[in-house]
Amino acid sequence: MNIYESMIILNAAISDEEADTAVTRIKDLITGQGGEVLKVDVWGRRKLSYEIKKQKKGLYVLLFYKAPASTIRKLEELFKVFDTVVKYIIFRLGRKQVQNLEKAEPATETPAEQKIQG
Repeated sequence: MNIYESMIILNAAISDEEADTAVTRIKDLITGQGGEVLKVDVWGRRKLSYEIKKQKKGLYVLLFYKAPASTIRKLEELFKVFDTVVKYIIFRLGRKQVQNLEKAEPATETPAEQKIQG
């Protein structure tokens, strides 16, 4: 199995609950095909650099997962018919990127109080 990285832009007009449902649906497809979700990073709502499908903002979701090659085709089929997905891209990670991913520590967020005082 290969390790993949996917950047998915969801419609920013959906609620947080609908976004969670969409991400869960994607994760379920990956695990249902024998894959394993390694990391989900929701970047939140951001302005798009250009208008896509009449949308000026999008909800960015970054996924890292291990999956068989056949899963990618099923994901692409889902993304094409899933109205919530505005844009997506899927990368297969090489050896160096996998090593860097394993070495990387999860980012810790500094509480707002420390940012103000520090």
